[in-house]
Amino acid sequence: MLTDWRLAATAILFCCAVLFTCIETSAQQVPKEIAARTEIYAIPSLTISDHQFLTGDANGKPVTVGGELRIAQGTGRLPVVVLMHGSSGVGSTMDAWVRQFNSMGISTFVIDGFSGRGLTATGPNQALLGRLNLILDIYHSLDILAKHPRVDPNRIALIGFSRGGQAALYASLDRFNKLWNKSGLQFAAYIPFYPDCSTSYAGDTEVAARPIRIFHGAPDDYNPVASCEAYVARLKEAKRDVELTEYPDSAHGFDAGLIGANAVVEATGSQTVRHCTIKEGEGGVLMNAATQAPFSYKDSCVELGPHVGGNPTTAIEARNAVSDFLTTLFRPG
Repeated sequence: MLTDWRLAATAILFCCAVLFTCIETSAQQVPKEIAARTEIYAIPSLTISDHQFLTGDANGKPVTVGGELRIAQGTGRLPVVVLMHGSSGVGSTMDAWVRQFNSMGISTFVIDGFSGRGLTATGPNQALLGRLNLILDIYHSLDILAKHPRVDPNRIALIGFSRGGQAALYASLDRFNKLWNKSGLQFAAYIPFYPDCSTSYAGDTEVAARPIRIFHGAPDDYNPVASCEAYVARLKEAKRDVELTEYPDSAHGFDAGLIGANAVVEATGSQTVRHCTIKEGEGGVLMNAATQAPFSYKDSCVELGPHVGGNPTTAIEARNAVSDFLTTLFRPG
């Protein structure tokens, strides 16, 4: 009987050893692009007008927007990329970027600035949300990341797309940081994709002493690159660390080529300010430079029907350029 007991115990120990080895081996085989952990956060924010944003008036409507933190595989405090969506909300292309960053050992924080406000898209009616509101959500995300034990506060970058690219670009302004960013953190880099650069703000060449890397398509007729060329020229004249990369044959949203959405189509009914020049006037009022009246999405310069679509070649080129930049900037493990 004693021998039988010892044999049984040995068999159990052997099976346990095999089981734990299998589990450990399986864990080691999980692709790097799969996050080690996902956490969902409620982000307290505000819905305010552009005038309120520009004048520092916080008497807006309190709102809670969402954020998804995917903690990359690795140990200790990791670098993070904050991602801000465009006028169509969080789409499938966003997930391609998240997986890319996670595979590099970089965690991601995706902000949904629409659902908590009862929005799904603003393309057909951009007046549904002030042009600068998403910057508030971005700054409030830093409040959460600043306290997280797995986040390296010195290695947080911001990337945004279209309307979110506009937010990522202008979130770099010193003036806006002083007005609204109460986290005590500063982004390590700003990476706008095909932003609208048609608006000039007071003091908009006074930006954070951090690199700004803009990626745009040369034939983009939603947010034409020409306005970004002009803004970049002003930033360079002011000795700022900024670069603009333009890709040929790349419509608005060209990085959709990462998921095979390559057909260029008309965004029927979507508004574009491609022929507008908007400038901040006295008292924080956004003015139509052509009419010298307060800007409105009912102005004649606002047009419909820009084109959107992916380009697989330049999408991969841009992804690789961003990956190389972040590898140099963050040196992730």
